[in-house]
Amino acid sequence: MIVEASPDPLNIRAHVAGFDAFLEDYRVASELTRRTRRSLIDVSYGAADSERMDLFFPSGPGPHPIHMFVHGGYWRAFSRKDYSFVADSILDAGAIAAIVDYSHLPMNRMGRLVGQVRDAARWLVTHAERLGASPDRLSASGHSAGAHLASYLVSHGPLDDVKWPVQIQSLLLVSGLYDLRCVASSFLQPELRLTQDELFGWSPLNANFEPAKMPLLVVGEHETAPFHDQARQLDPDRYLSIRDENHMSIVRTLGTPGTPMANLLTACIQGCETGG
Repeated sequence: MIVEASPDPLNIRAHVAGFDAFLEDYRVASELTRRTRRSLIDVSYGAADSERMDLFFPSGPGPHPIHMFVHGGYWRAFSRKDYSFVADSILDAGAIAAIVDYSHLPMNRMGRLVGQVRDAARWLVTHAERLGASPDRLSASGHSAGAHLASYLVSHGPLDDVKWPVQIQSLLLVSGLYDLRCVASSFLQPELRLTQDELFGWSPLNANFEPAKMPLLVVGEHETAPFHDQARQLDPDRYLSIRDENHMSIVRTLGTPGTPMANLLTACIQGCETGG
């Protein structure tokens, strides 16, 4: 008898029905956000072409909090323009939305991607007052690979020479991977070509977190085991499974005001007010 192998748990396309329909929905929603919201597009936070962000501004007088979102794509796909729609929930919460890009693997190495996300946060703090924002009210979130990268805004790992680079007041991590050893045996490794040093040194499970700034770790109910297991390992007290969501739907509802995910995002932004 031939037994079919189970799909790679990291191969999201194999586990989410309508994968391409989600991508098209992201595109349409993001185009609408860019067309209808007050914004500054293609803002440079560094010298490289990939070091860009799009800023979206809420109505009303400032100074506003800032919320920075880091997109997913397994460190090798997608851009900020695919995720402009996340700004809708950020603006609804009264914050400036910064949707951030970074370089891709394998042309760049993981340490550079981590450094770019930190540089983006540092740029936002440095330029906050010019943007009509408060430099001490910066929060952040990330989805999938973006959650992994954003975790280093409040932690430092074995390969780091930087500790607590920017004071992020609160952090929401959605559907992230925190032990990169699972990537080595996945369909991704032939493309990403992560080294043994990277697999260990850039796994958040091996990092030291700022104790007062532990992120909320959110995973969709219907995501595969590694996403749930690793979030629990990182901090079981801060792990939350969201009913009826999968890896693709959870970020779409993050950018849909009034949903449970958008409410978590609002709570993250409001955490800037209390430092918690």
